[in-house]
Amino acid sequence: MSKAFTKESDAADPDDDDSPSLPAIPKGSRNYMTPAGYARLRSEFMQLLDVERPKIVETVSWAAKNGDRSENGDYLYGKKRLREIDRRLRFLTKRLDIAEVVDPSAHYGSDQVFFGATVTYADGKGVERTITIKGIDESDSLAGEVSWVSPIARTLLKAREGDELQLVTPVGVETIEVIEVSYPAPVKA
Repeated sequence: MSKAFTKESDAADPDDDDSPSLPAIPKGSRNYMTPAGYARLRSEFMQLLDVERPKIVETVSWAAKNGDRSENGDYLYGKKRLREIDRRLRFLTKRLDIAEVVDPSAHYGSDQVFFGATVTYADGKGVERTITIKGIDESDSLAGEVSWVSPIARTLLKAREGDELQLVTPVGVETIEVIEVSYPAPVKA
């Protein structure tokens, strides 16, 4: 019999490992967003629906009246762009439907890490990094923003200033210390 179909009884069971692991992502969790992130997605949705799509529909309609559609670049490109816009609109509709807007300023003054926090932490070598925990659809790693489901954010969530945590990385487990936690100030109406 081939070894591919036999179970090695001497191999270590991966579940027996006592090393730290990432906290589980909640099943059926909502699409958390900051108010600014929600506004950006909603703005993109409305721009596509009210401005771009009608403009492309008009171009395709005009191009269709010009005769042979098989060699009509305006018609072919317009139909392709229309499919792209419709696909993006469907995606945005689904994301906005499950969105749960969370205002990070509600935690202003707290030293515990929640969604929307800006956290400064130091790694084992003393190198400090600052990140802001945002929603999946709004995080921008180049701006120091991470998704709330990223390994660093999941490790930091619910920690407090001064806590030492075990961050699971592809290289191994790294100890990090939370230096500072801040939130945007509430907007006064």
